[in-house]
Amino acid sequence: MKTDLIEIFQTIRAALQPYSTVGFNNRISSETEYDLWSDKNVVVNGTTRTESFFLCLEIADDHVELDVLPADHAAHEAPFIINALDDVYLNQIEGRVAAAYKIFKELEWV
Repeated sequence: MKTDLIEIFQTIRAALQPYSTVGFNNRISSETEYDLWSDKNVVVNGTTRTESFFLCLEIADDHVELDVLPADHAAHEAPFIINALDDVYLNQIEGRVAAAYKIFKELEWV
């Protein structure tokens, strides 16, 4: 079980980095924050967007936070607040990100 925030951040960031090769781009990629955005022009609820936020991982005061925005933007789930990371929790995180990616892909947002 990992409890060091930097180690947790780096482990999750490594799991997220493959998404930067399937249509997402970074705005921030530092030692304490990592995010992914889609730059594809899309229409959401009648509004044209030139970019769509996908996720942000960052080290906060006493935890690592992962915020993943569902494609519909309507049912925004609470971010993951991570103080310790094991393989089971990492698999849950990867599953939620994969599900969000699947929705983005089906809607052709990426």
